[in-house]
Amino acid sequence: MIPIVDAHHHIWRQADLAWLMGPMQPRIFGPYEAIRRDYPIEEFRSDLSESGVVKSVYVQTNWPKDRYEDEAVWVQRTADATGWPHAIVAYADFSVEDVRPQLDRLARHKLVRGVRMQLHWHKNPLYRFAEWPDLPLDPKIQRNVARLADYNWSFDLQVFASQMPDAASLAEACPAVTLVLQHAGMLEDLSQAGRSEWRAGMVRLGACPNVVCKLSGLGTFLHRNDPAHIAEVLRETVSIFGAERCLFGSNFPIEKLWTSYGDLVGAHRRALEGLSPQQQRAVLHDTAMRVYQITN
Repeated sequence: MIPIVDAHHHIWRQADLAWLMGPMQPRIFGPYEAIRRDYPIEEFRSDLSESGVVKSVYVQTNWPKDRYEDEAVWVQRTADATGWPHAIVAYADFSVEDVRPQLDRLARHKLVRGVRMQLHWHKNPLYRFAEWPDLPLDPKIQRNVARLADYNWSFDLQVFASQMPDAASLAEACPAVTLVLQHAGMLEDLSQAGRSEWRAGMVRLGACPNVVCKLSGLGTFLHRNDPAHIAEVLRETVSIFGAERCLFGSNFPIEKLWTSYGDLVGAHRRALEGLSPQQQRAVLHDTAMRVYQITN
């Protein structure tokens, strides 16, 4: 069995997550009462038992912005105590004049390998996160993302299909930084027109050699684990980016709302069956190890 690196999961501590407190807020993945609680690393490891996962990457969960370092501190302490996770994608605000003071603080924590600021905007307010759709073109955003090269860190890029041409411009403005496209470009419009726009955007991003694609969160808009959908998105994505620029992520515990970890991994493994063993290993293990610089 090919070992897996889970390049996108979250561990939650309710007391530290503002969006898990207070009134229920609409979320892009729908109702989430079942996971509106602590999700400790021990539960995550139990969920992935017998799945073949050998390493994992924590991706930031939108703590209050002024507590961006507190999140990294807590995850680093969890890793120091348990050995999991093996890399951290932290948060920083790239809309400020100079992001480097934030990056310098994050650099104190040895597992930080990348940073995410979610840029996705959608005409549907329920899917909207960023304030403006064209943030990838903002000179401050581009200048600050480019500064990640000095830290040898990646940028986790989250955009919808309509934003992909602008996101490609961001990638081209930061050629020394690896951009990790989240959730395979967040295909939410499954109409013929929607699929065509998504594929055209993916081709545009795929032409940027510093962009890799994370196969994660594919149940976000379906609210179910759909092996046929996963297989279709995976085949298209690998054909555009190549297996060596694709990586798997579980997006747990979000996907736990509608599936088990084993079933999710099983759907991805079946979708990969038409690829060579080397290509399968790239998607499930090697790309994530390289991009997130996991060495042990």
